[in-house]
Amino acid sequence: MGGVKALVAAAAVVGTQLAWAAPPLKVGYSDWPGWVAWQVAIDKGWFKQAGVDVKFEWFDYSASMEAFAAGKIDAVTMTNGDALVTGAGGARSVMVMVTDYSNGNDMIVGKPGIKSLKDLKGKKVAVEFGLVEHLLLLNGLKKAGLKEKDVTLVNAKTNEMPQVLASGDVAAVGAWQPVAGQAIKGLPGSRPIYTSADEPGLIYDVLAVSPTSLAARKADWQKVVGVWDKVVGFINDPKTQPEALKIMAARVGVPAETYAGFLKGTKLLTLKEGQAVMAKGEGFKSLHGSSKIADDFNVANDVYKKAQPVDAYIDASLTSAAAK
Repeated sequence: MGGVKALVAAAAVVGTQLAWAAPPLKVGYSDWPGWVAWQVAIDKGWFKQAGVDVKFEWFDYSASMEAFAAGKIDAVTMTNGDALVTGAGGARSVMVMVTDYSNGNDMIVGKPGIKSLKDLKGKKVAVEFGLVEHLLLLNGLKKAGLKEKDVTLVNAKTNEMPQVLASGDVAAVGAWQPVAGQAIKGLPGSRPIYTSADEPGLIYDVLAVSPTSLAARKADWQKVVGVWDKVVGFINDPKTQPEALKIMAARVGVPAETYAGFLKGTKLLTLKEGQAVMAKGEGFKSLHGSSKIADDFNVANDVYKKAQPVDAYIDASLTSAAAK
């Protein structure tokens, strides 16, 4: 019997070692305030405190989605609309939490003399076709009583918008920060004429996990999600915000005071707020509704051919379990 007990004990030790030997969860993140926010938890060691081994890998935004599609990382931070685009291309993900929504950082910038969207009638507007600023523009035109055909759309890369606006060939451009700020600075007298603050929920930013990793390591992902409220609290608390800004600004290589401006254009959501957003509903106040609008836009603009099963992309259970 002693030998059997010894074998059982040895097996238990090996089993424990194998459990601890599981590779770290790999998350791709990039330069957006709601995602750079994770740097606070990284630098503070909060994931280790939560008992989860997770490695955040820094990418340019498009490269992070490519790495996810190639199976090099387990999860990626992206917009809800881009989660659908990536999934339509074959790399399905599940949005397990909402980090924030864009609250002004995405904008349509008009050249001098252009004071509102109505002033764009009959003029050229540059956007990167199929990306969020394209959707932002169409939504704004609709609210202004204009149609897409009332303007001439010009396709251009988002990072080239400062030069496009300065060229004088277009009346307005669509871009997000910091590119939008560069465009405004590069052409004195230009200004934002419509921003994501005018339509909260048009662009939700999420943590999206591969279905395989979520199924295999749900308890670990639960721990990752559970750290988020600590992050939001640290960033929003006036006492700790200076340190948070220093951490976030250092990650992207800009002064902390510059980063404070970017943070204002991003509405960080607590888990409880995220839980409310993840409840099924219509329109931009719901992640489901916003994603359905993005899906319709993507199909209409040939970003992909077939409508995506939006419900399959959203799992609110981790957020709900962690929400206080």
